[in-house]
Amino acid sequence: MSTAIVTGQPVPGSTLENDLGSLGFDVRVAADAAEAESLLAAVPADRRVALVDARFVGHPHALRLGLTDPRFPLAAVPGAVTAQPAARQQLTRAMARETSADGATPVEDPALLGPGGAPALAVDSLPDRVVAALDADADGGAVHRPELGSLVAAVPADPQARNEVRQAVAAVDDEAVRLKSAVKSRDGFFTTFFISPYSRYIARWCARRGLTPNQVTTASLLTALIAAGCAATGTRGGFVAAGVLLIASFVLDCTDGQLARYALKYSTLGAWLDATFDRAKEYAYYAGLALGAARGGDDVWALALGAMILQTCRHVVDFSFNEANHDATANTSPTAALSDKLDSVGWTVWVRRMIVLPIGERWAMIAVLTAVTTPRITFYVLLAGCAFAATYTTAGRVLRSLTRKAERTDRAARALADLTDTGPLAATGAERLGRRSARHAFAAPLWAAVGAVVLLIDVSLRSFGNWQTVVGALVYVATSGRAVARSLKGPLDWLVPPVFRAAEYCTVLILAARAEVNGALPAAFGLVAAVAYHHYDTVYRIRGDAGAPPAWLVRAIGGHEGRTLLVTVLAVVLTAAQFTVALTVLAVAVALVVLVESIRFWVSAGAPAVHDEGEPA
Repeated sequence: MSTAIVTGQPVPGSTLENDLGSLGFDVRVAADAAEAESLLAAVPADRRVALVDARFVGHPHALRLGLTDPRFPLAAVPGAVTAQPAARQQLTRAMARETSADGATPVEDPALLGPGGAPALAVDSLPDRVVAALDADADGGAVHRPELGSLVAAVPADPQARNEVRQAVAAVDDEAVRLKSAVKSRDGFFTTFFISPYSRYIARWCARRGLTPNQVTTASLLTALIAAGCAATGTRGGFVAAGVLLIASFVLDCTDGQLARYALKYSTLGAWLDATFDRAKEYAYYAGLALGAARGGDDVWALALGAMILQTCRHVVDFSFNEANHDATANTSPTAALSDKLDSVGWTVWVRRMIVLPIGERWAMIAVLTAVTTPRITFYVLLAGCAFAATYTTAGRVLRSLTRKAERTDRAARALADLTDTGPLAATGAERLGRRSARHAFAAPLWAAVGAVVLLIDVSLRSFGNWQTVVGALVYVATSGRAVARSLKGPLDWLVPPVFRAAEYCTVLILAARAEVNGALPAAFGLVAAVAYHHYDTVYRIRGDAGAPPAWLVRAIGGHEGRTLLVTVLAVVLTAAQFTVALTVLAVAVALVVLVESIRFWVSAGAPAVHDEGEPA
């Protein structure tokens, strides 16, 4: 249980202690700073602790935002400050400085955070003075101050000011603000207008019954898996049920994030579940459609695998571009300026969000097409829509990269290097070439593209089992090492990871299709799914500032170039039937290794407590 230390003389009629109790705090009262320091020292080190001025007036949700968010070690709102166990030392140090200071300096409370804009208040608030000391502590962490919007949080200086603050509190509906803030500020058209208007109330219903975001996330996964099972029946009734259940799964998918924001229940496990289950649901649904089509005599496994490859490569483009520009300096571009200008015109915002086919629009389209058409038509439309969206977004990002003048940081270069998933073969080549290869702005993506094109043309034009395909794979290994021989700081170096993904995944697809035996394409689907999970896991670790997966894991599964070479060699030395078995074994082996390591990481105490607010298309 968390502990809240209320400082100062209690105010008659105040509901502060009840509000803190409803937020899960064990409330202690301190008459002065010295007693507050003693109570702070007595709180067990593994507890969250908060200091709150007894004169605090504000909305309960303002206190919730300031004192209960698990993502921030230190946080504050006017009149209150909190520290998690990791930041207790900084809070204790700041408290000691304030209690040992000669006298107290009044702190200017900037303003009431209410719609009326009440005047600033000059008060001697111990929590605010502690926050000022924390801000001045060079060795301490940053104090998070949540955006309160129309919510009120203040420490009135006198009875008249207190009445004014109470009137400001009464003028704003705390629950309405809380419900509104549960929804992402930036979301797709379908999600904003067809899901969020009611899913936020489902989130509140879940919160009031003690359900957690992780439970809702799991329910969303199970619903999607049932939808995939219905699609796998191959009947019209099954397809209709699959479409309905897929939409229901998406509603729950929106609800879990809204529940996390509504109740501020973020967790390490939740970060992992939220980050990976969307892809697991969508790709399992693709497999269900392919199985259902097969029952009707139509083999669409190549289309299903192509859709998964295209969608994954789209995401890698998003991730790589964002990481390359995460903290770039001098980040200016005429293309970006034009984009910002278009965003100022209301209707263009929604059009641009829709044409990139984000998850809401995409799942709605898949659900409707599943119910009223065939799996083949569903995949044709999906591939066409995703191809257009990928071309639109990638072209815009290339233009931005070419027209901006930006210095990319070492952090961005490391992130891109980790996203390449370079194994020991290419790494050895990169090591030897790194010292003597010339630095050229476009060298990395050009070498990556040359190797990918040579490889894909080779495996496309040769018959299954032709030994010359191995030559193409060896060229790909060599050019991969050349591409990462230098630090990835060029304007288009963010294209290197998606080029590698496309080359590896498409090689598996082409070779499986060339095998022309039953089971080859489903086995290839499983292998690409296992490898794609590893790549998504890498992305979310980097986004959580937890670094890339351990080097031994990348070595163990060969890196992108090692797996590509291995699959190509297996296609040469094995028969088509044996190749299918080999793909299956490889898929299982990769899945086991990456899943065990991923689960170990995400359930460990060291994993970041984040919640994905920027789910890509």
